[in-house]
Amino acid sequence: MMSTITFETDAIDMDVVFGFLHHEAYWSRGRPREVFDRAIDGSAVVVGALDGDGRTVGFARVVSDGATFAWLCDVFVLESARGVGLGKQLVEAAIKHPQVAGVGRHLLATADAHGLYAEFGFEPLDTPEQWLMRPKPKS
Repeated sequence: MMSTITFETDAIDMDVVFGFLHHEAYWSRGRPREVFDRAIDGSAVVVGALDGDGRTVGFARVVSDGATFAWLCDVFVLESARGVGLGKQLVEAAIKHPQVAGVGRHLLATADAHGLYAEFGFEPLDTPEQWLMRPKPKS
């Protein structure tokens, strides 16, 4: 399968991305469209994988201050396009983008793709006891 990696948000079908994240992704299932749109707008890097016909088949984004911290998130490849290395291409394009390549610390969270991310230098937190999170307040 011939594919193209793009940083042009106009080339990425955001309805496809939203549909996957809203309906299929374990980490974002049920996320409302307005939250999705704000997340895209607030991202430093948005990356899409397009098939030979220009259809969106994969996605990743990076949230960053551009200097000290970057968070790689919402990485996926549609099932129909898996197995040909698109996930690796998306991750590489995202972390090597000039806006975040020199950032001091890149983080991500995954339940099942530790091996993939290890290929790009990601490793478990060396001091997880120092990290805290503030969950979304219950309404």
